[in-house]
Amino acid sequence: MAPDYGKTFAHWRAKAADPWRDYTNHPFVEGLRDGSLPRRAFLHYLVQDYVFLVHFARAWSLGVVKSEALDEMKVCSATVDALVNHEMALHVQTCAAEGIDEQTLFDATEASENLAYTRYVLDAGHQGDFLDLMAALAPCVMGYGEIGLRLARDKNPDTPYADWINTYADPDYQSLCTSVGTMIDDAVARRIGDLATSPRADVLQNRFTTATALEIGFWQMGLRCQ
Repeated sequence: MAPDYGKTFAHWRAKAADPWRDYTNHPFVEGLRDGSLPRRAFLHYLVQDYVFLVHFARAWSLGVVKSEALDEMKVCSATVDALVNHEMALHVQTCAAEGIDEQTLFDATEASENLAYTRYVLDAGHQGDFLDLMAALAPCVMGYGEIGLRLARDKNPDTPYADWINTYADPDYQSLCTSVGTMIDDAVARRIGDLATSPRADVLQNRFTTATALEIGFWQMGLRCQ
């Protein structure tokens, strides 16, 4: 059963059922779950994901600029804090143990899949409004929350990726997903009313579905290094 991250997310997720399944059950994810993912692939992913999170934090900062309500500003700024001061710290800690320092992470050359995804999200925010940005951001936030919960329940007890799994299954991260979902629901109600009947429904769905497909490409990028 999918976690409850709000009715808008549930609507978008259901309309993107096939790519969502391929994203959240990708072979890379299953390798994290059972411990079979090669360490080299995981480290390559972590380096690229650190660079991704730098741009992702910038996109969430853009959410503050696009906000129309104080609650939106609070959630967006709290998400930036969670990314920069907490989630990225896991990458730094893990890579440091492998001899990769934080400056090396920050200076890493972006893979083409990383460029495609991060620039798509930033473009959604610059070109569109707050809802365009949220639809492009939601697959990463909620997808990792959903993956974290499932892997925490079903993981091999001996998987070396338990710390990664626990980061996204952690109550603090789950609370972030719930807060973002509630904020998106309120933003939809405030701006367009009923999402299902809005003329903007197809555009926002396309934002969400495209970002989900780009997540699949990001996992594929990691597997390429094995």
